[in-house]
Amino acid sequence: MDLATLMFIAYRAMDDQVIRAMHEAGYQVTVAQARIAQRIAPGGSRLTELAEQAQVTKQTASLLVAALEEQGLVERVPDPADGRARLIRFTPKGRTAADRAREVVMSVEQNWNEHLGPELATALHQALTKLREVTDPYQ
Repeated sequence: MDLATLMFIAYRAMDDQVIRAMHEAGYQVTVAQARIAQRIAPGGSRLTELAEQAQVTKQTASLLVAALEEQGLVERVPDPADGRARLIRFTPKGRTAADRAREVVMSVEQNWNEHLGPELATALHQALTKLREVTDPYQ
């Protein structure tokens, strides 16, 4: 199996566990909504940035953000750098949900680290961090 598919399988397993935990905690987010939400910068992000990073159309990103707004997880606020633009940022409820998602991610990573052992887990982390230099345009 090729490397990209192997990485995708691990990513999908992580997604499944995070979404399940979010549902159990009362947050009815979809995988697509979570992929938009995980890209929201600490100070907020513009819709066009979220769409580009999630590799969806601006219209799709807008629908996903609207669904997150309906759940009270995000809000749109004026961009202090450009009064015509709006930023999407987490509400307090959204920050709590994001914190819960991060806890699940950390737990899954801990399980993976235990399964791989410290040497292999460290090597994998280093290799993927190095690979990011040539694969992540949003660094």
